Parts: sequence; structure tokens; C-alpha cells
Amino acid sequence: MQDTIWPHFSFKNNKTYTTFREPLTKALEDIPHGESKGNRPYQMNMEQFLDILVYYHLIHPESGRCLIQELEQDSFAKTMIAPHDGVKKSSFFEAMHSRDFNFLVQVFNALLARAFSILPKEYSDLGELIAIDGTLIDAVLSATWADYRTNSNKAKAHFGFNVTQSIPSHFTLTAGKADERKEVKHLISPGQTAIIDRYYQCHANFDQWQAEGIHFVCRIRENTTKTIITENPLSPESKVFYDAIVTLGSSKGNSTQTPLRVVGYRVGLKTYWIATDRVDLSAEQIAEIYLLRWKIEVFFGWWKHHLNVYHLLARSYHGLMIQILAGLITYLLLAMYCRNSFQEKVSIRRVRELRFAIANEHRSSCFVFIPFFLYSRSPAFLYAKT
Repeated sequence: MQDTIWPHFSFKNNKTYTTFREPLTKALEDIPHGESKGNRPYQMNMEQFLDILVYYHLIHPESGRCLIQELEQDSFAKTMIAPHDGVKKSSFFEAMHSRDFNFLVQVFNALLARAFSILPKEYSDLGELIAIDGTLIDAVLSATWADYRTNSNKAKAHFGFNVTQSIPSHFTLTAGKADERKEVKHLISPGQTAIIDRYYQCHANFDQWQAEGIHFVCRIRENTTKTIITENPLSPESKVFYDAIVTLGSSKGNSTQTPLRVVGYRVGLKTYWIATDRVDLSAEQIAEIYLLRWKIEVFFGWWKHHLNVYHLLARSYHGLMIQILAGLITYLLLAMYCRNSFQEKVSIRRVRELRFAIANEHRSSCFVFIPFFLYSRSPAFLYAKT
């Protein structure tokens, strides 16, 4: 069915949005959309459901109810995003709690592979760097799975952020008080270098990671016992004051079994102690790597503030997984759009420009033009009584 009375014109012809969505369009060609497992067919298929979630993160409606209202009343959302027959509030929120999020996992992985091939690499002399950290997400008291403390429920999302190409690459979701150290194995692969803060210090993990070929640059507590095996030479002009191969821990049960390297340096009045297995780099490069951990904190702040990720649409674990995956998919689409269109990283300036361009282009497409042959008719014809 035609979208307009003119066969050469379509209200769904929004070039800017189509360009932004193009990587998703390509990814969905090879991913089955899934069908309803019950007797009642889906009101919206998985692709339409994902389009709605990407719209939510990109355009930033105030809430889930506001999103549903926009899908019903906003001309762009109604024609470009919503299913042909619309979407009811009950159907949308039911989907948030019941749809298989493995579809979104497949989409995320497909977009991630494409982003890796498009985005430039930085710090190539330092290897593939993955900053790892967790961020708390406020949950309602009825979300009993998100246990945190008395009268306060929080979930914790654990991320692996690829510093080399400035995109998130892995994530897991747990209750707020879950041990972050247990999640590292899900966020890093052999050959990569994990950049982690002192809360992740675990001597048993240091041994295990070295055995598995996982590199790490981890800040450790200043009072950690260090038994020196060999000392490395220092430059008198460097901020580094300590560089040695050591074992960590004071007791046999708590000490590292495999020697590792510890680098100590000062920045202003602050002292840093870094444990690592990277003996192929200079001490100054180790310090540089740990400084790059801050990039994941910048990502958390930007993602939370500008993509509306932490305003929850669902209170269940399942629903929060869907929302986080949709937020990550939106971020990857933005990263590829900014790179392809401007040769830049993601920035709120470019995101605002994208929002304005989509809205302006849609407004201009909604003008209805009177065909030329009507102008050629006489006034009597144009205003004839019927």
C-alpha cells in the first residue's frame, strides 16, 4: 500500500535516518527475527521492537508512556518507527519482559564486528586495551533480584570498553552487591590487556590470567606486600620511582605463585602502584595505559546522560538486559554514523545535529504539493461546485 497519494513520493523516505540505520539494516539481513511461540502472533516483530528501542535512546522521550504517545502522535515516529497498525502500551511493556534478548545479542555482535572494521585504532603500540568497570543502576524496591542493601535495590552493569577503538565490547548484568572480580573473565579475551582499578585486585586472579594468556594492568593497594625478585633500571627524569619483578602477598595462601611486574609512579601528590604482566613495555607506557582507564568513566557518563539508558522501562532482569542491549546497539550505530559522515568520534554535538536533521527532513517531506496540471486549470474548474 502506498504511503501517499503520489506514487513517486513516500513519507518514509528519510535519507538521514536511513543512513544512520544502514548498518542495522545490513546486520538484520542475516539474523532470523523470531516468531511468537504462542497462538497469538506478535503485534510487532523483533525488528520493529528494536527500532522502537533505538528511537527511545536516540530521540530521548521522557518515559515509556511518553514513548508510546510519540509513536501514536508524532508524525516521524508514527510513519518511520511504529508498526503499521500502531503499538499498544500493554504490548510494548509485555515485550520488554518477555521477548528473547538473544536476538539483540546477535544484533549487537554483528554491529560490533562491523564497527571493528570501520573505526580507526589508537594506541596500537600498546596492544588491544580493554578498560573494565561496573556502574550501578537504580532499581525499584519491587525488583527483588537487584539486591543491594536495606531499602535500596540496585543493579550493576559490568562493561568491557575497547579503548583501542572507543566502543563497548562486552557486558554482564548482576545484582548491585555482586563481586565485580568474578565478572572479569566474561569481559576479556586472551591476548587483550585488561585495565582495572584496585577494587579488582585478586592475587589468585593474577595467577590465573597469566596462565590463560590474559594481560592486565591493575592498580593495587599501596600497603600490598611486595617481595622483590629483580629490579628494573629507572630513569632519573621519569615520574616512575619503582619498577620490579615481584611476588605479591604476605602469606603463602594469599601470595601470587607466578611473579609479576609492579610499577610505582607519582602524578602530583598522588601515588599509583600498578601490577601487570606486561614486561614488553616501558614503565612509562604502563603508566600511560592505566591513565586510559578513565575513558570508560567518560563513556558511562556520556551514555547515561545523553542516551537515556538508566531511565528504566522495565523492572525485571530480563527487561533491563533488553534496555541495556538496545542502548549499546544505539551507541554503535552512532559511532559508525559519526565516523562515516564526519570522520569523528561520537559527540553530543553530532547527535544533536542528527536529531535535528531527522526532524527537519521529515517536516520538509510532509508538505503536500499540488500537481502542476491543477494550476493549469481555470479558476472556474478549481472552485467549481459539486
